[in-house]
Amino acid sequence: MKAERHAKILDLINQYDIDTQEELAGRLNQAGYRVTQATVSRDIRELKLTKISVNGGRQKYAVMNAHSSEMDEKYLRILKDAFVSMDMAQNILVIRTVSGMAMAVAAAMDAMQWPEIAGCIAGDDTIMCAIRSVDDTLLVMDKIRKIL
Repeated sequence: MKAERHAKILDLINQYDIDTQEELAGRLNQAGYRVTQATVSRDIRELKLTKISVNGGRQKYAVMNAHSSEMDEKYLRILKDAFVSMDMAQNILVIRTVSGMAMAVAAAMDAMQWPEIAGCIAGDDTIMCAIRSVDDTLLVMDKIRKIL
C-alpha cells in the first residue's frame, strides 16, 4: 500500500503543480488513498521531495535529484582511475589507491551510499572501509571488481 501511495504521489506531483501538503493529501484522498497530513508529511520526507519555484515565484513539490547519473559516473571514474588493490580483514575492507587519491575515492564511495558500508576513513593512499559484516565485505569487493 505504501509503495502504491508513493508511486501515486510521484504521479500527482508530475501531473499538477502541488504546493502544499494539504493539497497533496486532498488529491490522494480523491484518488482513493485515505491519508492524513501527518502521513503525507512522512511520505514527502521518505521520497526526498523538495519545493522548486515555478511560474513567477509559485512553488511546487518535485523530486530532489541529489544523485544524477552524471555524478554517479564521476564517482565510478574516480574509483577506476585511482584504484590499486584491495584486501579484507574480517569486516574491514582496505583499499589501496594511487598516492594522494584515497580521500577522493573514500568520498566517492561514501557518496554512492552502498548500504553495506558503514563509513570510510582515508589517508594518503589507503582507505579503511567499515563494512557491516564479513559477507557484506565480500559483496562490496565483488561490486568493486565489477566496476573495475
